[in-house]
Amino acid sequence: MRDAGPPQTRVLGLRDQSYFVRRFAATVVQGPDVGARVVSTSEELTIGTEEGNQLRLTDAAVSRHHAMLRATERGLEVRDLNSTNGTYVGHCRLGRGVLRAGAHLELGQTIIAVEVLDDEIEQPLAPVDRFGELRGTSPAMRRLYPVLERCAATTATVLLSGETGTGKEVAAHAIHARSDRRDHPFVIVDCGALPRELMESELFGHERGAFTGADVPRVGAFQAADGGTIFLDEIGELPLELQPVLLRVLESRRFRSIGGSTEHKVDVRIIAATNRDLRAEVNQRRFRADLFFRLNVIGVELPPLRERTGDIDLLVADFWAAFRGATPVPSELASALRKASWPGNVRELRNAVERAALVGWRPAAPTAPETWEYSAAKDALLFAWEKDFVERLLQRANGNLSLAAKLACTSRSHLRLLMQRHGIERADFTE
Repeated sequence: MRDAGPPQTRVLGLRDQSYFVRRFAATVVQGPDVGARVVSTSEELTIGTEEGNQLRLTDAAVSRHHAMLRATERGLEVRDLNSTNGTYVGHCRLGRGVLRAGAHLELGQTIIAVEVLDDEIEQPLAPVDRFGELRGTSPAMRRLYPVLERCAATTATVLLSGETGTGKEVAAHAIHARSDRRDHPFVIVDCGALPRELMESELFGHERGAFTGADVPRVGAFQAADGGTIFLDEIGELPLELQPVLLRVLESRRFRSIGGSTEHKVDVRIIAATNRDLRAEVNQRRFRADLFFRLNVIGVELPPLRERTGDIDLLVADFWAAFRGATPVPSELASALRKASWPGNVRELRNAVERAALVGWRPAAPTAPETWEYSAAKDALLFAWEKDFVERLLQRANGNLSLAAKLACTSRSHLRLLMQRHGIERADFTE
């Protein structure tokens, strides 16, 4: 991330079991909307020409969802949302950066002055360390639990956003389990896993003979979820041609199955999730603006693991207990996992613990590198670790490639490539 000058005053703080967010203001000082001013009501403020932005502009050179201001641990961050003409600070076009005090943003023909105010928004922290299957004692998680609790108490549509592996499906299930619909179905549709020609049938079902291969009628996810909750995972992957169909269902709670003439009415609560920024997708015309607003009635962002590293020990202990019961976590393993980076977030951490619990783990012996050139030394260490890992994996599986691949959460073909790379023979591990 590139900084736009030195960071300004801290805008987030923790005091007395509450999180405090400094308010900030965005004022148009030049352009068609000069004089317009908005003060933040949360840690986020969006700017653009589309309805739904806190600072809505009329400048034709500004995108529908142009930029976002957000209070972070580092200061007040600006992020361009893949706008057409870019977001500038001075003469620098920024994708993302932390603003200095008194910074001015240039969007199209508009200049916006940004200032941090003295008053704060208080966000109480939950006194518990979990919400459903979500776990964590970090401030980032304890800020999240009350928001999810409020989601559970309503029937409003919720849009969960966050990086892959942050627990969006777990959060959706927890919202459903705390809601009045808990005794009714929770139906999952993975919009990124189905071919687009099957997606409409998956959502709305089909009648016999509706298309080639439709030998029997099929109930779709909306009808199956009647009375309960439908979870639309990876909604950003939904084909553009199906988006207006889904929009009509969200507005009317009525649909027709493929090949059917009868209109069905359903009572469903909708939770959607995405690892994309749908505002940027709207700018690129890959996602409909009206559908985004229908989904984003309550928007909740799940924090990445790098923003809640204090939860790693707790998560490791939970995951380890699921596979090894009361056996204590090896201290060397816990230390190594604590120091690692987790781009795949909680899911990647869980997979790492599962592999260690099922296949075994031992710390690498600290030996002097043959070279002090960083990249070469790292490659040599990784090569040695990989060979040791594959050998122990095959030993654990008694040479059974299918079982070994399953334990390592990889494919047989990838495992064979690793064996070829290291000259490992399966027969050496077969009893």
